Amino acid sequence: MIWIWLGAVILFGAVEAMTAGLVSIWFVAGALAALAAALLDASVLIQLVLFVAVSAAALAVTRPLVKKITSGRVVPTNADRVLGQEVKVTETIDNENASGAVYADGKTWTARSADGSVIPSGTVVKIDHMEGVKLFVKYEKKLNEKMEVM
Repeated sequence: MIWIWLGAVILFGAVEAMTAGLVSIWFVAGALAALAAALLDASVLIQLVLFVAVSAAALAVTRPLVKKITSGRVVPTNADRVLGQEVKVTETIDNENASGAVYADGKTWTARSADGSVIPSGTVVKIDHMEGVKLFVKYEKKLNEKMEVM
């Protein structure tokens, strides 16, 4: 059993080294504990129980800490900054003719209408979502515009 546990330590260690995602480091600890038990002539059952228990304990103790450390901060991208903004249409948006642009975040972006409607230049729209480098926008009537129509 000594050779089996030594092989397990090497195998799990190699998998961990190749993935760098902390997927098998806990099994290395369990295999080391089982290897120690095998060196002390413990029964195979005790070795297996130690392997499972130490692996589970290592996982339970370190996984929350590892997730906290590796999660990092989310750094906003250009897309994150412009989503939801109200912007002005600089070129009439017409999905059928594949034309349209808006000015957002100091840049001119290719734009399309989220609902397929034609939106004239000069209209203020809201950025709904982004696909690739195209912004999809929606024209939202404001409350005072509705009142003026009434």
